[in-house]
Amino acid sequence: MKVKIVNQSRHPLPAYSTLLSAGMDLYANLASPVTLPPMQRALIGTGLFIELPEGFEAQIRPRSGLALKKGITVLNTPGTIDADYRGEIGIILINLSMENFVINDGERIGQMIVSRHERVEWEDAGELSNTKRGAGGFGHTGI
Repeated sequence: MKVKIVNQSRHPLPAYSTLLSAGMDLYANLASPVTLPPMQRALIGTGLFIELPEGFEAQIRPRSGLALKKGITVLNTPGTIDADYRGEIGIILINLSMENFVINDGERIGQMIVSRHERVEWEDAGELSNTKRGAGGFGHTGI
């Protein structure tokens, strides 16, 4: 699948790190480093603009290494980029650690997955079919 992209950063295009990777790394596009204090968030630009085909979305997800080692994650994970959005891809990062985290230009800060999605038409119904689970949720099957 080919997707149009404009790269206004000094960094590589998103790319798969391995042959079977689902996500492509995204890089911070910064004029100067950004310090993210504990429990604070910031919108970090990537310098990337994309044109997805109809029926597709891009999801922005955290990088597992940053999450585990530094407590840095994507606040609205997964972030959704709709097919009709033409603005810069930005990533909302939050620092869940107890230490400042410095984001440098060119640092890998998230990953993007492009996925097909369906559109639904709601069918108003008076009731739903029964299942064994029913309305059970939020830990109803135990720990």
